[in-house]
Amino acid sequence: MPKWTNNFTFLAAAIGSAVGISNIWKFTYVAGAHGGGAFVLVYVLALLAIALPALIAELTIGRHGGRSVVGTLETMAHQGEVHRHWRLFGLVCMIGVFLAMSFYAVIAGWTIDYFTLGVSGRFDDLTAEASPRLFAAMTGDPVRMAGFMALFIALTATIVALGLKRGVERFLAVMTPGLFVILGLLLVYAIATTDFLAGAAFLFAPDFAKLTPSIVLMAVGQSFFSLGVGLGVILTIGAYTQREVNLARSATVIALADGGVALVAGLAIFPIVLHYGLSPAQGPGLLFETLPIAFAEMPMGRIIGPAFFLLMALAALTSTVTILESVVANFEDRSRWRRGPATWSLALALAVMGLATVLSFNRWQDARPLGFLPVFAERNVFEILDYVVSNIIMPGGGICVAIIAGWLMHRSVTLGQTGLGDGILYRLWRFSVRYLVPFAIGAVLVLNL
Repeated sequence: MPKWTNNFTFLAAAIGSAVGISNIWKFTYVAGAHGGGAFVLVYVLALLAIALPALIAELTIGRHGGRSVVGTLETMAHQGEVHRHWRLFGLVCMIGVFLAMSFYAVIAGWTIDYFTLGVSGRFDDLTAEASPRLFAAMTGDPVRMAGFMALFIALTATIVALGLKRGVERFLAVMTPGLFVILGLLLVYAIATTDFLAGAAFLFAPDFAKLTPSIVLMAVGQSFFSLGVGLGVILTIGAYTQREVNLARSATVIALADGGVALVAGLAIFPIVLHYGLSPAQGPGLLFETLPIAFAEMPMGRIIGPAFFLLMALAALTSTVTILESVVANFEDRSRWRRGPATWSLALALAVMGLATVLSFNRWQDARPLGFLPVFAERNVFEILDYVVSNIIMPGGGICVAIIAGWLMHRSVTLGQTGLGDGILYRLWRFSVRYLVPFAIGAVLVLNL
């Protein structure tokens, strides 16, 4: 397989993959709805103790195998490291990635839609009563949603079709730093124009009375899932990595960048929300229904509003480029398809699959296709897809990664790949991957089920 040109492009790809809508959208509304500081403290601890070791483990598996997720497991099976049935884990990863991107592209399309709304001045004089109607007008129009979804998938496919060097690397080398620049500008604006200390206190002053076992597990799950471990995307990124790269050091940078984006996003968003008397516990509507109201009232809102949704769109695009790359890599690895036809065929299939999510917000909103199963009785198509990927495939994949790296790969292999050295750091990592990661993810899995 081809390799990343240098460590910078590897880090740009891995950080771009990890930093997505989940870091900005889901983290802020989940933290806001569950007490702020206490949730954030558990999130940071879990990021370092559980998510980081799992990230190192998946990168290690990828570089050791040197192929796509299915190809890596087949190679390891041929070498006698894992049973041949482990290739099924790779196939499930590919199914999970495909399903995840099909609905992720729809949400990403919202960010482009709202960027155009902001540029055209639709946030001007927006009221608390009008904002939900603006959002409902978008989700109620399947043609409009499908159009922006298709645009987003086309952007992703164009970059991936150009290849690892000319497309993926060049895009991520520019856009990943650009994402941080836009986020930094929003933070500076929040510091200069709002009651920043109130927002920072909400985010960092823990109220331990609000901590419950379910909230602790929710924070653990957020730290783990935001890195994207368990779907084979990180494994593919690891397969492209040069041998001289220290995986443990690089994974630490990736995890800190991932968590840093979430925290900086909170520091940029919560001061604005609190300053304009809005609720930080608004839930999923925080970014698409609550923040546009603040953009309507604030100075320079005509600029800040579009800039924020541009940030969201870039965060989504840096993730989907690496997600689609992992699927295309499997096609290239296991067939005679050339990259261009493989990429555009997958893009078309994603767009068709994405229509199920589009219709779940309007025409099929009340459809319950698996209503005969208790766990899916109240879920439409989009909610079923989200549930299966987020609550079954990803945590199951994370446990599989921990088992492979912690129990099946020989100690000498992981010792040589991780770059931790034969000391206390390696022993801590091995203990975490063998025991802490499976236990924590298993607990999240059971809670979600």
